[in-house]
Amino acid sequence: MNGYYFDPIALLFWLLIFFTLALPHLQFRALKNARASLIRLIERKYKVRVITMIHRQEKVGFFNIPVYRFIDIEDSEAVMRAIRTTPPDTPIMFILHTPGGLVLAASQIAFALKSHPAKKIVVIPHYAMSGGTLIALAADEIWMDPHAVLGPLDPQLTLKDGFAAPAPSILKVVEEKGVDKVSDETLLFADIAKKSLNQMKEIIMELLEDKYGKEGAERIYEELVSGKYTHDYPITVRKAKELGLPVKDKIPPEIYQLMDLYPQALVQRPGIEYIPYPYHPTRPQRRATNSRE
Repeated sequence: MNGYYFDPIALLFWLLIFFTLALPHLQFRALKNARASLIRLIERKYKVRVITMIHRQEKVGFFNIPVYRFIDIEDSEAVMRAIRTTPPDTPIMFILHTPGGLVLAASQIAFALKSHPAKKIVVIPHYAMSGGTLIALAADEIWMDPHAVLGPLDPQLTLKDGFAAPAPSILKVVEEKGVDKVSDETLLFADIAKKSLNQMKEIIMELLEDKYGKEGAERIYEELVSGKYTHDYPITVRKAKELGLPVKDKIPPEIYQLMDLYPQALVQRPGIEYIPYPYHPTRPQRRATNSRE
């Protein structure tokens, strides 16, 4: 008698394949829902709009290939959209964890944050280097873990073979050797370095002069941009306070809980998240918006 043969081993095999492929996506969705719930709790408790920019630097993917995240144009687009849709009387809490990135993107975010009429709080649980520090300068208050750090803002120029050099150091080489003793290529880089420093000064002055006055803003510029430190030098809470930055060395416990919900993942990773406005008074809240989806 002919009939269909049911192979339980084959079925089990295909179910295992499906489960293996689906599990990371289900775990990722669960993480996103958990983050959205916690973000909403923070918003209700502290009466703020929460925006996160979390950049992890870990090995991810099927072949354990290192993937590094930095501030880019997609980040600035998402953050500017979040700020633009925030009611003008609602304070913003910007949770920031980043090694830095494009000056253009970071300055767009900083200016958008500064222009928001209500109070702006930047929260740094671990570090906000380079472009992250530039964004922090736009805040009314900077809440940092006691051991969190900021970083210098000296522009980095890409030279031969991808080697990056700080703009102040390039200018120092020309100054010490003399214009007639360096190559045309070095003079070209020196010209770019000078322009990049002038541009960074213009950005910092625009962000800070109304709060610190011209002298105060120039003092912060000299400390962070002039080449006094290497680019990865840690600006600690104590040093940030000495600069006169509005630093508070304590952050809400919920922030640490939120950071725990950003583990290494084998699927597409989150960057910018916020709960879209307007909130519906009766429907359950939608999951947080992710600029990387």
